[in-house]
Amino acid sequence: MTQSYQRYEFHQVAHKLHNFCSEDLGGFYLDILKDRLYTAAAKGTPRRSAQTALYHIAHSLVRLFAPILSFTSEEVWEHLIGETEGSVLLQHWHTFPAQPDIQLLQQRWARIRTLRSQVLKKLEDARAQGEIGSSLAAAVEIHANSDDFTLLKALGDDLRFVLIVSEVHLIQVSDLQQKGIVVLSSTHAKCERCWHYRQDVGQHAEHSTFSERCVTNLYGGGEERHYA
Repeated sequence: MTQSYQRYEFHQVAHKLHNFCSEDLGGFYLDILKDRLYTAAAKGTPRRSAQTALYHIAHSLVRLFAPILSFTSEEVWEHLIGETEGSVLLQHWHTFPAQPDIQLLQQRWARIRTLRSQVLKKLEDARAQGEIGSSLAAAVEIHANSDDFTLLKALGDDLRFVLIVSEVHLIQVSDLQQKGIVVLSSTHAKCERCWHYRQDVGQHAEHSTFSERCVTNLYGGGEERHYA
C-alpha cells in the first residue's frame, strides 16, 4: 500500500513538472520572454533581468528533476555551475529572491493569462481565415469592463508584448454586452529586426528598415521594459 502511494506521489510530481514546463514556461513565460532576449539591448537591464529570472528557474528545476531524470539533471547541473559544487543530488532546494505581495501578484497574472488566452483564440481564428499571418501582423482592440481595463492598462506598452501583437487599443466599456476582442491586420511596415509592425519603422534615415525601439536597442541606451 505504501509503495503504491509513493508511486502515485512520484507520478503526480512528474506530471506537475511536465505541465509547468509545457504550459507555464513554454506556452506562456518563455513565449513572451523571447522577444526581450532576442531584441532588447544585449547588456541592457531588460535583457539582463530576463537572464537573471531564467538563472533562478533553471537552478530550481534542475534540483526538482534530479530524482526523476538523474543523468540528464547531472549534465544540466555541470553546465550551470561546472564542477564547483558536486552532484546535483547533494544540493538543497533552490531559494528564490523574496517577492512582496506574491498572492496578489499571482491573482493578477492568473486573470491576465485568462484574458490573454481569449485574445490568442481570436488571433488563431483570424489566422485561419487568412486575415493575418503571424500574430505580430495584428493590431488588437480589447473592449473591457472597469476591472479588466484597469488590470490591462497597468501593463502600459508592455501589454502588446504579453499578447505578442504589434499594437493594442484598450477601450473601457460599462455594458458587459460591449465586451469583446477585435483583431485587425496592421497597416504599418514590418521591422526587419524584431518583426513588429510599427508606425515608426523607417523614421531613421540610416536605419530605414528598423523600428524606433530596435534603433534604441542597437545604437542607443536601450528600451524600457517593466512587465514583459
